[in-house]
Amino acid sequence: MSTGVTSRRNGRVALILGAPALGGLLLFLALPFVMAFALTFTDQRLVSGDHTRFIGWRNYERLLGISYIAQKPVEDPVDSESSSPTFVRVRDVTRADPDYRGYRPFTQVRSGAYRITILARDPDFLHSLINTFEFAFLVVPLQCAVALGSALLVNAGLRAQTFFRAVYFSPVVMSMVVVSIVWTFLFHRDLGSINRLLAFLTFGAAGHIDWIGDRATAMPAIAVMSAWQGAGFQMLIFLAGLQGISQELYDAARIDGATAWQRFRHVTLPGLRQTIAFVLVVTTIAALGLFTQVDVMTQGGPQNATSTVMFHAIQRGVREENIAYGSTVAVVYFALITSLILLQQALQRRWSK
Repeated sequence: MSTGVTSRRNGRVALILGAPALGGLLLFLALPFVMAFALTFTDQRLVSGDHTRFIGWRNYERLLGISYIAQKPVEDPVDSESSSPTFVRVRDVTRADPDYRGYRPFTQVRSGAYRITILARDPDFLHSLINTFEFAFLVVPLQCAVALGSALLVNAGLRAQTFFRAVYFSPVVMSMVVVSIVWTFLFHRDLGSINRLLAFLTFGAAGHIDWIGDRATAMPAIAVMSAWQGAGFQMLIFLAGLQGISQELYDAARIDGATAWQRFRHVTLPGLRQTIAFVLVVTTIAALGLFTQVDVMTQGGPQNATSTVMFHAIQRGVREENIAYGSTVAVVYFALITSLILLQQALQRRWSK
């Protein structure tokens, strides 16, 4: 049998075997995304008796609309050095000028004597976007470090290795809803075990921290809980990578007199380069999809400090029944994440050379 006939036959077999998975991807991922993209150009409500209308780019203008106001003080503080300059209220400016209709203040900065107010048509989306990246910035290095440390311990040949592997992996198989409820009790200001432990260790000096009720600690608390729950999955990937490193390299390093840190730096880390790249991509994608923990523990609070893009999309699309605008949030966020992942992979390929 010729090589060409064999190649065509193998191709048909591969297509037949892969058809169910390909059909599932098209049916449950590609088709919903195309439908969501089409909805972004309409005013479709989740439950409404009105006919759906084509509204063009209006949802995108509402989501991405950003402007600014630069204001001079109404009067200079000449009477007293301690007096602060007075500005016209932003609300009065936006109501008086039709160009600012629909905008709300997002943040303010000072530049010399000017006060610059950044406006957005949907400032909650921008806050959610910042919160999402803050969470990813906190949880990705923490979770990867915990996973790598656990993998090194399990791979060290200690006794009861299988037991510790099961213990470290057990949070992964738990429901995130259940884990979030349990950690909500652990973080409780008055009755939580974490505050009681802190009070015991500090002789009562600390222990009344409102972990998920304070803007400063709410997102770090969710990041710690998420890293604890998800580190076991990355630990297994790191463990597979560690077991793929040749033992001869470690033996040669020991003969050369390398310390444990030098073996880790010059043998383990280079051997895990591809594994680290894969774990970083997977963990980043999972972190940018944060929803369940926020929905169960904080409902986006306090004061939108833990609202994420996925939580914002569900709020607008499902709970407020504006499915067209919720789809717009999802489509824009998908494009943003795809761009970031491609950039991350390009940087990692350059780093791997």
